[in-house]
Amino acid sequence: MKISELTLFTTKLEAQQEFYTQVLELPLIAANAKSFSVKVGVSSLTFVKSTQANPAHFAINISSYKIQQALQWIQQRTDILLCEGKQVADFSNWNAEAVYFYDCDKNIVEFIARKDLDIINTNPFSVADIVSISEMGIVSQDNKAVYDQLQTMRPIEIYDGNFERFCAVGNAEGLFILVNNAKKKWFPTLEEAHVADFHVKGDYNFAFLNGKIVPEKE
Repeated sequence: MKISELTLFTTKLEAQQEFYTQVLELPLIAANAKSFSVKVGVSSLTFVKSTQANPAHFAINISSYKIQQALQWIQQRTDILLCEGKQVADFSNWNAEAVYFYDCDKNIVEFIARKDLDIINTNPFSVADIVSISEMGIVSQDNKAVYDQLQTMRPIEIYDGNFERFCAVGNAEGLFILVNNAKKKWFPTLEEAHVADFHVKGDYNFAFLNGKIVPEKE
């Protein structure tokens, strides 16, 4: 499943632009007084200025075998969020490893190296190892209802979990992470998972606004 564009909302537009372009060194695509967009591998990430924005969680696929290099690269730029006391999360059931950090809005950003994708880059870790936006969290109190809405747009497979607390749907290339915030908190910080508005384009085109999916034209 491909996520080609992700749009989030921010109360700190200038700080976020500096973070993503100067700290993470992502190429700037466009910017104005109300929004900016950066290149995330083959995907794009846009932040739109708002008076209110809840923290979200999203993940970025990186080269499959460079999680330790990615850790060192991020540590030179910002603080790592520990995963049960460790710097790297071992998702052996997904054949993947990940590191987490905050941006300026306390969005939980994840770099995940998935060995199943077998993405090889033998050069030292750099922005060239950032492949694509690969996960977006969708918070509700009814994962089954969200899943059913996604299914009406296009069939989507359950990758891991179930509708009770946590359900990842899609594939290793792209996932929606369905979280019931009455029963589960965000990993790895164990903070409350708030309903966050966003727009997404790719294999699925919709807005998630005020806790509801609103299909959009491709």
